[in-house]
Amino acid sequence: MQQSLARLRVPLGFLSAAIAFGLAQPSSLWWAAGLGAAVVGEILRIWAAGHLEKGREITTSGPYRFVRHPLYLGSSLLGTGFAIAAQHIVVTLLVVIYLGATLTAAMRTEEEGLDEKFAGAYSDYRAGLVTATGRRFSWARVGANREHRAVIGLVIAFGILALKI
Repeated sequence: MQQSLARLRVPLGFLSAAIAFGLAQPSSLWWAAGLGAAVVGEILRIWAAGHLEKGREITTSGPYRFVRHPLYLGSSLLGTGFAIAAQHIVVTLLVVIYLGATLTAAMRTEEEGLDEKFAGAYSDYRAGLVTATGRRFSWARVGANREHRAVIGLVIAFGILALKI
């Protein structure tokens, strides 16, 4: 069940977004506040993507020094920003349920896979037994990790909400 939910998070996200856009009742003030939160989330995602060598190692540089899942934390901030901007209690509940269920499933699935792939090294990282690396941020890694998709999604989502004001 956990792996299925993790795999379905993108299509479930589109379905949730369609419902949320229909219910959203943004105002200029709440739209701006939500955009601020969402931009902070996207900045965190870009920082994380600029350090991540997905599937090749346990990344310990950049925001991974401080939190195990900075991409998902950034996504949570994006969702929070959307909920703030949408200004509707059902949208807020939908965002909380969607993010809580899908990101928890994705984190657990990924952690198990990383621990298996890297012979327990992820457990060491999780326990704080791994020294952070000094890798520099790279825009090439941001591109390789396709973070532009999240930026485009942010622009489209807040554009649609702006049209509803």
